Amino acid sequence: MKAYLLLLILCICSIQTFYAQEDDGVVSFAIPTRNSLTFNRYTINPTFSFVREQNKYISIYNKREWVQFENAPLTYLASYSGRFGENIGAGLGLFQQNYGVLTTFGGILNFAYNAQLGYDSNLTFGLNIGAYKSGVNTGNVITNFDDPSFQNVPENFLLTVNPGINYGTEFLDFGLAINNLALYNFQTSALIEDNLQQSIQAHVMYTGYMDSRGFFDESKFTGLLRSDFQKEETIISAVAMVTVPKGIWAQAGYNTLYGASGGLGLNITTQIAIEYNFETAFGDLSNYGPSHEITLAYRFKNNNYYDYSREDEVSSILSSGGNTKRRVVKKTTPSVANNKKTIDAKAKAEADAQTKLVAEEKAKETIEANKQAEILARQQKEVEAEAKLVEEQKAKELAEAKAQSDKIEADKKAAERAETRARLQAEQKAKEDAAGAQAKLLAEQKAKDAADAQAKLLAEQEAKDAADAQAKLLAEQEAKDAADAQAKLLAEQKAKDAADAQAKLLAEQKAKEDADAQAKLLAEQKAKEDADAQAKLLAEQKAKEDADADADAQAKLLAEQKAKEEAEAQATLLAEQEANEDAISNPTDALAKSMQTLAKSTEDSKTVQNDLLKQFNDIVAIKDQDLKDMKEENDLSDQGITVQPKPFKSVTAENNALRAIKADLDNVIKTRSEKIDELNKLYEERVANGSFALDEVTLFYKKEIKRLQSEQLKAKEINTQLEIKLEAIKVATEFEKRRRIKRAAFNSEDDRYTQDRAMLKNIRETTKLADTPLKAEDFDFGETQGNNIKILKNIKHIESGYYLIIAVHNDVKSRDEFITKVIASGRTNVDFFHDVNTSKYYIYYDKVNDIGSANKALEAKGNRPYNGKMSIVKIEN
Repeated sequence: MKAYLLLLILCICSIQTFYAQEDDGVVSFAIPTRNSLTFNRYTINPTFSFVREQNKYISIYNKREWVQFENAPLTYLASYSGRFGENIGAGLGLFQQNYGVLTTFGGILNFAYNAQLGYDSNLTFGLNIGAYKSGVNTGNVITNFDDPSFQNVPENFLLTVNPGINYGTEFLDFGLAINNLALYNFQTSALIEDNLQQSIQAHVMYTGYMDSRGFFDESKFTGLLRSDFQKEETIISAVAMVTVPKGIWAQAGYNTLYGASGGLGLNITTQIAIEYNFETAFGDLSNYGPSHEITLAYRFKNNNYYDYSREDEVSSILSSGGNTKRRVVKKTTPSVANNKKTIDAKAKAEADAQTKLVAEEKAKETIEANKQAEILARQQKEVEAEAKLVEEQKAKELAEAKAQSDKIEADKKAAERAETRARLQAEQKAKEDAAGAQAKLLAEQKAKDAADAQAKLLAEQEAKDAADAQAKLLAEQEAKDAADAQAKLLAEQKAKDAADAQAKLLAEQKAKEDADAQAKLLAEQKAKEDADAQAKLLAEQKAKEDADADADAQAKLLAEQKAKEEAEAQATLLAEQEANEDAISNPTDALAKSMQTLAKSTEDSKTVQNDLLKQFNDIVAIKDQDLKDMKEENDLSDQGITVQPKPFKSVTAENNALRAIKADLDNVIKTRSEKIDELNKLYEERVANGSFALDEVTLFYKKEIKRLQSEQLKAKEINTQLEIKLEAIKVATEFEKRRRIKRAAFNSEDDRYTQDRAMLKNIRETTKLADTPLKAEDFDFGETQGNNIKILKNIKHIESGYYLIIAVHNDVKSRDEFITKVIASGRTNVDFFHDVNTSKYYIYYDKVNDIGSANKALEAKGNRPYNGKMSIVKIEN
């Protein structure tokens, strides 16, 4: 269902103005089956394969238009179409059309779907898709020479889409269709944009039946009013058709373009039909002559009776049936998605239709009955009078017979009551006699039962007494036996207990004796073992004491020996050390004496060097602290916070002291390094002498030189680090001084800018042109910028862009002098801006927005004296 709703939307949205064309052998899609309301109706509107249709057809159609005109249009169409289901209609056709030398051949595919909205309303969607080949039929071209115009006409394969919609009620149908909504040419791979046959078609159709007598009774009437809105004209047409139940139909119509038409059709058999239509034009087309169309069709038998659109029973001129009526169809189960309300409505409609048909069939009987009503009324009155007399006589006779019968019945009932009473009395007496005899018999039986029970009770009592006596005797005997057995058992137990006690006493006595003997034996054994152990312990103690005495003597001897050896070794070592020290302290050879003197002098200079390094470090620390204080003061001042100034001190005296310390330190480091180098040379000379290569003096100075070199290297590193730090402090201090100077010179950046603008204005107003041209040597360009483009950011009071800088100065005086000379040279639009970050003034006279323009301006600077060192600076704010 969604697909068909989309189709509806497509149809509505596609109703717009179109532009089309016809060229290069392209023929628009147009099947001229406009006069028939029986066959091939789907070519009029795509929904007509379903609307008011019950059957399926195979048809062959031919139309010759304007027969008086040579090579007039000729159309052939073979199709299979009709209704294929409760909600589906479809069609398939093949056609060929000849328009003089132009011809088309192709097919058309139709599909229609119906959506039932209510009992007597529905909405049907339809679509025709045509595919055909269009071009020149060279077989129809007759010429004495080759015509290039025909040879250049290509063959085209086209595809056309024709949607349609129809809303139907019980008798009326309203619909729209779009002819040639889209016409696509596969030859050019493009849509045809100027199609004169593209149009919007609207129609109203009525379908009903004639209720009359005679030849036209139950005849079907169909009327179609159609308008075709094309780009250049509007065509209106109307067709009416009457179908007689005998299997004949006739139709007539009028078209504002093609004129009047008329036609006749008949069913040869119930399945084979033929139709002919004649059409004649009026006005400009009348000279072409009339048109003829003929259709031969085969109708398939329909075994399915659909809910929508009742089917007429088909008759023919060759069929045996005489009268043909509309078939009354018993409703089948509705299609999918019909709800209960729709089913009830259909059932009601079927019942109404059935009632109507029955009423129509009985109409004649009703008329005849009405004619005989008076005669029947008179006869009825006479019959009623005679019947009344007969009934009165019969009632009288019945009353007498009833009275006689009631009397006989009463006597009979009285006799029956007397007889019944006597019978009941006899039965009562008999019942009483039977009851007396029964009671006597029961009493005798009861007495007998009581005597038997008494005798049985006495016998049972005697048997019980005898059994009790026997049981008592047995119990006494058993008690006596049990007592004897108990006494015997106690005596045996007593004797056994006495024997056990005696045996236990003897065993205990024997065990005690054995224990005493064992204890005595163990005591003796223990005493012996203790004596042996004591003797052994004493022997071991004595042996140990003897061994300890020997060991102490031996250890003492060894200790004395070791102490003597260590003392001798220590004395030897001390002697050797004293000898080495003496050799080092009191050298004998000249090289050793020189090395001793030089080493002592080098060691003495170490103290002076370390002291100067400490002084240098202290001054650097003071400078660093002064920088930190200045930076803090500047930062707070930038934030608008005033701080107490530091106490005054002489920077000159501090710098002089620093220079003196650095000079002394450099001299000491240099002198000490030279001494170490000289000492090393003396060492190498002594090593070269084979006799001194490995003596103590040489080895001592080898170690001493390494120590001195290591100390000196460390001192040089400390000095270098302090110098680097001092240089960094100087640069930072200079920057902070500039900040302080700028802050002292200007209260704010805006004040500086105001003063700069005022100065520039004054220079421009007071500077006159120079009497003699200035040369490049007359200009001080300040800081050289080089060829690279410099980028400055966050420059106030100036726009972003590329500036052609002609000079850069650090001070106001140099800036003003340069600007004055530029103006004196004739350049009055010179200007400048200030970079707070570097405290530099950039002088320029031109600014562009892109690098390309800047490079061009730089190339075209000419030979003016102030442009000698022009460069580009980019401002990014």
